[in-house]
Amino acid sequence: MNTLLPFASDYMEGAHPEILRCLEKINLTPMTGYGADPVCTDAKEEILAACGCPEGEVFFLSGGTQTNAVVIDSVLRGVEGVIAADTGHISLHEAGAIEFTGHKVIQLPHKLGKLNASDVKKYLKDFYADDNCTHMVQPGMVYISNPTEYGTLYTKSELTALSDICREYNIPLYLDGARLAYALASPENDITLRDLASMCDVFYIGGTKCGALIGEAVVIPKCGYIPFFFTSIKQHGALLAKGWLLGAQFHVLFHDGLYEHIGTSAIKNAQTIRAALGKLGLPLFFDTPSNQTFVIFPNEKLPALKEKVSYGFWEKYDETHTVIRFATSWATTEENTQKLIAVLKGLF
Repeated sequence: MNTLLPFASDYMEGAHPEILRCLEKINLTPMTGYGADPVCTDAKEEILAACGCPEGEVFFLSGGTQTNAVVIDSVLRGVEGVIAADTGHISLHEAGAIEFTGHKVIQLPHKLGKLNASDVKKYLKDFYADDNCTHMVQPGMVYISNPTEYGTLYTKSELTALSDICREYNIPLYLDGARLAYALASPENDITLRDLASMCDVFYIGGTKCGALIGEAVVIPKCGYIPFFFTSIKQHGALLAKGWLLGAQFHVLFHDGLYEHIGTSAIKNAQTIRAALGKLGLPLFFDTPSNQTFVIFPNEKLPALKEKVSYGFWEKYDETHTVIRFATSWATTEENTQKLIAVLKGLF
């Protein structure tokens, strides 16, 4: 049994107790497969109502990497690639899953993990002004995540600017919401689910990192926008036969608005950790408003920290320091947060 304090990622725990109770309740109820059951139907209607697009579509997929690969491959033509920040999840941490489907990830510079609308516009303008552009991979989509890999959040004005550029160039905007619950719970957030539905062509609502055992919910605000999407999900191996397993979880998360608040404790604990790091004189790599905290940590102290705390390696900072990440989750307790702070105080 792992006795380390769990701060390495936001999917170390199982599922919200209400989800487990729901699954136990329906466990022996026979259900139609592949998401064609009444539980999935209810969950989809609840999600679309929360997003303000009742005429849209929702599909439940098994995991985040599968979701990104399926959505991007289903939208793009064979000659097209997807624009993403060079720090984007599809750029770095999905083992080339997008390239494996035959699509190039077109990387642009990031600003604290975010794509800047002016950079996207300049790339597209320069691309189409190049007489040789027909010999190149065509830009067919813009990918962003919120929160970003750096734990930062897009503002409504930033998302609006990206959406406007995508529509100007007739390129779909796709948002990866693996940690979306933590964005919604952040006091600095000004983007709602309805905003996402109005400004994105496709987005997904993360479950795996936000209180579910497994699963993500893809929202397509315009019905039929991706033809044969269900078939494509199955072709990519991302369709669960027991679809009700995913539908039931999202029903719990959206029935009484739980999803929009489930990340609150994660944000509170992350803020407590950042305040403690400041008092100890440990500099943040940059400040973040979500559940991920990045700190510049002296290498000589890492072995002792590793004995008591599970944390995430981020990147080498210099010869004597490393950037590490403490990630809180919906299940992070105040007790464990205080234990982490006590460990840090003992080291410094």
